[in-house]
Amino acid sequence: MKKILIINGHPDKESFCFALAEGYKKGADSSGADCKLVHLIDLDFNPILTFGYREISELEPDLVKMQQEILAAGHLVLVYPNWWATFPALLKGFIDRVFVPGFAFKYRKNSPFWDKLLAGKTARMIVTMDTPKWYYFLMNKNAGHNAMRIGVLEFCGIKPVKIISFAPVKSSDGVKRRKWLAEVEELGKEQK
Repeated sequence: MKKILIINGHPDKESFCFALAEGYKKGADSSGADCKLVHLIDLDFNPILTFGYREISELEPDLVKMQQEILAAGHLVLVYPNWWATFPALLKGFIDRVFVPGFAFKYRKNSPFWDKLLAGKTARMIVTMDTPKWYYFLMNKNAGHNAMRIGVLEFCGIKPVKIISFAPVKSSDGVKRRKWLAEVEELGKEQK
């Protein structure tokens, strides 16, 4: 049974993303999985990559711990809202600071290729949107989904990466949200 790490990238503790993250954990726990849920808003870190990758800033204790959790996990679950066709600044800052060279990937000298240091892990993205899915696909070309799946997770060797989107959240009612929560809980039970 895989060790699961759920990372909630929504900064608002009263958001639907918090409920989805808890729902996935509830399902995973009920199946006996070794599952940990982390809300990024509870971590103490500077999300700014001050020097780019020219100089890696020293990681705060919470980020060191998160790197250890990521290494120990076999399956990552990222829960977050789609804002401006991508993901929140809190989650982007976390990625910038944690998924650094030497941890998540390593450039090869005199080569355009790189080593994918997180290979062997799988991931699930749980994304909320106010934009209808069809519109996001047609007009935005799934920009945020592709940025996270291809540009971050697969770049570091994590695959397969599965995506489930819930939309539009803004106009959804209690019945629809309960259905979505049940769907996520089932994903947790199946550890997908």
